[in-house]
Amino acid sequence: MRAAGFTIAALALSMLAACSRPAEPIATAASSEPTADHFVPGMTDYLAKRGDLCLAKSDWPIDLTQREIDAGARNALQLPVLERLGLASSTVAEVDVKDDNEVSHHMKVRRYALTETGRQFYVTREQPKADGGKETRGDFCAAKLSLDKVVHWELGGEGKDRHAVVSYTYQVKAAPWTGDAELQKVFPVVAQVIHGAGTAQLQETFKKTETGWVAVDLL
Repeated sequence: MRAAGFTIAALALSMLAACSRPAEPIATAASSEPTADHFVPGMTDYLAKRGDLCLAKSDWPIDLTQREIDAGARNALQLPVLERLGLASSTVAEVDVKDDNEVSHHMKVRRYALTETGRQFYVTREQPKADGGKETRGDFCAAKLSLDKVVHWELGGEGKDRHAVVSYTYQVKAAPWTGDAELQKVFPVVAQVIHGAGTAQLQETFKKTETGWVAVDLL
């Protein structure tokens, strides 16, 4: 994933690619160009606000149909593991579900809800909407990333369009349950990001502003 979006649900997708990149040498900066120290405050601020590694499970409760169970769908593999770890609990519910032809079918589903323990890892954040307003969104999160060091950057644009793609390594404060072997198997990106602490590289795009370099996602 690109580093940390809300959360790193977006992060989880872009992190996978970022972790596979070989380390690059630090660029030699001319005196008029930024150094690693110029990016540290902005990167630290960005990860403090957007450095959550989340599981892309925003809307609870989550209903699991028999069809999904039989097909081995993602939720069918992941939710029972969260239940075993005491983070979620399930009950049987009856709902009306529309098929691809918009025909409604009454059926039983396995409904998963977060437990009191699980709710401790549900992170909510206010964020801007396209219409200029704000909305509160959340996700179930497994870890928090912080900056290890800035290792490389590529500059682009001029003047008001000056920007930089910054590569960095990170440290991780992970929830205790992320050490479970089965959880790491059904959430492989989570395992990869956690194991990559201190060595794997992620990237974030920054823009030059009057107050310094700021992550584009925070503008």
